[in-house]
Amino acid sequence: MNLIRLLTPKSTVAYLNSDMTLRQALEKMEYHRYQAVPILDDEGKYVGVLTEGDVLWELKRNPHYSFLDTEDIRVMDIPRYWQYRPVAITEAMDTLVQAAAVQSFIPVVDDGGYFIGIIKRSDIINYCYGRMSEE
Repeated sequence: MNLIRLLTPKSTVAYLNSDMTLRQALEKMEYHRYQAVPILDDEGKYVGVLTEGDVLWELKRNPHYSFLDTEDIRVMDIPRYWQYRPVAITEAMDTLVQAAAVQSFIPVVDDGGYFIGIIKRSDIINYCYGRMSEE
């Protein structure tokens, strides 16, 4: 199956730049109501995902932080608990299903590692359900 049919393209996905501050990340996450957001470098290459859990663990480790401090903390300086592994657009569906079992979306990159979008867990489930219904 061609995964492009399930792809939510980069142009419609909220993402963070690796040089953003925690405050900017929080504002973007709040605005879009996302619990996890891909992080891209200056060239548009995928470098990871920041989750609400990552932010909470960072605040727990540093109880002296105030909200104003979030303007001085870089997104890339926050340890990430879970590594969202990207897949190539040519990946097999079984790999996507396995990844969707533990993460809400799968980042998709091209051959150069450039972020091209995400495949959402809900789209994978809907696709699999449709295939089961056909049989």
